[in-house]
Amino acid sequence: MTRASQRSTTAVIGEVSDFIEHLRIQKRLSIHTLTAYQADISKLLAYAAQHNIKLWAELNPHHARRFTASLNGKGMAPKSVQRTLSGLRSLFFWLCQHNKASMNPFIDIRAPKNPSRLPKTLDVEQLTKLIEIPLNEKDPLSYRDKAIMELFYSSGLRLAELCSLENSELSLSEGLARVTGKGQKTREVLIGRHALIALKDWLKYRVRFVKDNTNAVFISKQGKEINPRTVQRRLQMWADRQGMNIKVTPHMFRHSFASHLLESSGELRAVQELLGHANISTTQVYTHLDYQHLAKIYDQAHPRAKHTSLIDEKK
Repeated sequence: MTRASQRSTTAVIGEVSDFIEHLRIQKRLSIHTLTAYQADISKLLAYAAQHNIKLWAELNPHHARRFTASLNGKGMAPKSVQRTLSGLRSLFFWLCQHNKASMNPFIDIRAPKNPSRLPKTLDVEQLTKLIEIPLNEKDPLSYRDKAIMELFYSSGLRLAELCSLENSELSLSEGLARVTGKGQKTREVLIGRHALIALKDWLKYRVRFVKDNTNAVFISKQGKEINPRTVQRRLQMWADRQGMNIKVTPHMFRHSFASHLLESSGELRAVQELLGHANISTTQVYTHLDYQHLAKIYDQAHPRAKHTSLIDEKK
């Protein structure tokens, strides 16, 4: 290594140290976050050294794209790549501010998209088995848990929406509930017949537990608004007792509600409203209809779909 290269390397290391110090003092970032920044920058330094790129002057958007591709090629998760690029954009923004670099090569570089994961759902048979728990007057909380499951599946509520639901927001005569979702947005949801029956049964037992005029529909033994963690534990407990041998979460009810409704109706906009999604693109993840269902719709709707069966009959 020449003296000029040594000086350049020393300068780069010093500038990185100054940047990390800036984050520590000015941004007050934690040691854990600072370590992550340092690790991300080290990846870039190693890449530049391997490809004989002089930092910071020679690094351009082409190099930045190739560097990003190399991270992806090594199997780094898209979220991790995204975090690395965010840190490097911050570094070059600081370098430009201090006249150490003339451009930010990472400004328009984006990480590869996360592979879309389909929500886990339960089929109708599984849901029926889970919800039809044995009710016992000596265990009034069994009525509460059944009402929780029925309402989850009937109305597609989020966990937080269910836990914060109050008696004043129920209209059992109309089969409606007003819930407060993300961003404090309120919407009305429908309550199905089975959920209405389960809610009425639970409300008869609820008076045994209520304290301090708690208005929450679903309360604990202590008479307080039910904790989300309690709901999660109780659902899994019932799944185990029903011999289902699968992990059950509150959100699976919401996913199942949306998927089953779409499979039956195909009304994406209506499901969007019922779920309280701001963007229809969020609802579209639930359009993963199984092949048999698609085939059935195809056979019923496509004008030439039945030609295969007619040919088979002629044979």
